[in-house]
Amino acid sequence: MYPEIFYSNTFTLLAEAEVGKHFYWNIAGFLVHGQVLAVMWFVILVLLIFSLLGTLNADRIPHDFQNFMEASVDFVTDIARDQLGESFYKEWIPFIGTLFFFIFGSNWAGAVIPWKLIELPEGELAAPTNDINTTVALALLTSFAYFYAGLSKKGLGYFKRYIEPLPLLLPINILEDFTKPLSLSFRLFGNVLADELTITVLTSLVPLVIPLPIMLLGVFAGSVQALIFSTLAAAYIAEALE
Repeated sequence: MYPEIFYSNTFTLLAEAEVGKHFYWNIAGFLVHGQVLAVMWFVILVLLIFSLLGTLNADRIPHDFQNFMEASVDFVTDIARDQLGESFYKEWIPFIGTLFFFIFGSNWAGAVIPWKLIELPEGELAAPTNDINTTVALALLTSFAYFYAGLSKKGLGYFKRYIEPLPLLLPINILEDFTKPLSLSFRLFGNVLADELTITVLTSLVPLVIPLPIMLLGVFAGSVQALIFSTLAAAYIAEALE
């Protein structure tokens, strides 16, 4: 294939790629993104099944799937312990663990499952984290969590942090609380969206051969993004508890 033809086809595919196109469900007067909600509940269902299998007939000495699930819980426990310390990590394991497993499952659902084989009247099935609304919601939950952590420990004295060490830093400290959820949401959304667009274009241009390594890289990147998001969430909560 001549280079000019290759680049022409690439630009054509990029121009035709649609981002953010959804079909909607009307639930109690609210419009929701149908495909995002469907894949999200699929991920939650898979996580629930894994949890049930891991706790069914649990023994003091782990075996089979119980051993795998306990190793997974130990992994998120280490994330919470490393960031929050021995004094606070236990009460935040459920929140940090839920963030990690949901983002991990969502990213893998987009990278591993061939959703594009399921044709929809409008839009297409993809990872829930491929939608900016999902990542913003996760980032806002993290913001609420670290505000709750700070207020529950220090009361209204938590807001003294905005004028420390100097009152002149008040605007910067306030701005910091806005940039945290923005960076969390756009980092996750941008990485997942870029990976899926890359795979879509490469699959259209060179089927079967070239996309496979990119898909494996997407699986790895999705795992890393789940780790980064949950680690940063734990770090923000630890900062509020200092």
